[in-house]
Amino acid sequence: MKKKLAPIVLFVYNRLNFTKRTLEALQKNELANKSELFIYSDAAKNENDLEKVAKVREYIKNIGGFKKIITIKRKVNTGLAPSIINAVTKIVNKYGKIIVLEDDLVTSRYFLRFMNEALEAYKNEPKVASIHGYIYPITNLPETFFIKGADCWGWATWNNKWSIFERDGKKLLDKIKKKNIERELNFNGTYDYTSMLKNQIEGKIDSWAIRWYVSAFLKNMITLYPGQSYVQNIGFGKDSTHTKTKTNLYKINLVNKFKFSKIPAQEDLVSQKKIENFFRSMKMSFIQKIKFKIIRYCK
Repeated sequence: MKKKLAPIVLFVYNRLNFTKRTLEALQKNELANKSELFIYSDAAKNENDLEKVAKVREYIKNIGGFKKIITIKRKVNTGLAPSIINAVTKIVNKYGKIIVLEDDLVTSRYFLRFMNEALEAYKNEPKVASIHGYIYPITNLPETFFIKGADCWGWATWNNKWSIFERDGKKLLDKIKKKNIERELNFNGTYDYTSMLKNQIEGKIDSWAIRWYVSAFLKNMITLYPGQSYVQNIGFGKDSTHTKTKTNLYKINLVNKFKFSKIPAQEDLVSQKKIENFFRSMKMSFIQKIKFKIIRYCK
């Protein structure tokens, strides 16, 4: 890459094992030693987390493998969503572009290359909101494709695109209702993003990602996805912020080769339909598990 690489921003908290796996994979990326890494470490929200946060901070003090590492240790607990929103806004406005990861995302060695090449290829495309590194375990997808909205498991964007982010979930929900696009927003009824937004508004979840998705969706903007995933989310289970139930539904095999060609910036409705079918199968798998538990309990 001849162009200046995008800075990487990584958010960590109290999960040392996940943080190690995330950073060890990132260190193995082709462009890691040429990239600047910002690590945001949130402060403990209670006494139970003090030791865990301290262990994570001790670990990140001694890592290497990047061109430059800047660590920001919060003195008070900011919370997931405010921490990400504020840090992304600050860094992307300073550098013009950004790559964002959380501490439960293990990357392919080609992740940074994919992000940087796609950022360069689509920087002047007004419809493109972001680049995403993860894709569900779906077969026969194209090399890359575009879907309406934005996403959150290993992603990248530009300052002028991030500027559309709306912090006020109520404003977003009102616009959805006014345009009568709930079904479309919810992937034709296969995934209930609207309820996620309502839960965020009511303070039941601390999600920046649902607001990012809806902000881009309402602007008719699109995100580039890979046909094979550059990211694996390992954050399902008791240590997860939101998803406490362990599941293999999102498990993928990381892509082991790199190939990138620019495609027209337009929605791929065929690939979207495949994602909708995956959401349907995921819902059925969940229902089957519930039925199994009920049957087992009754017996």
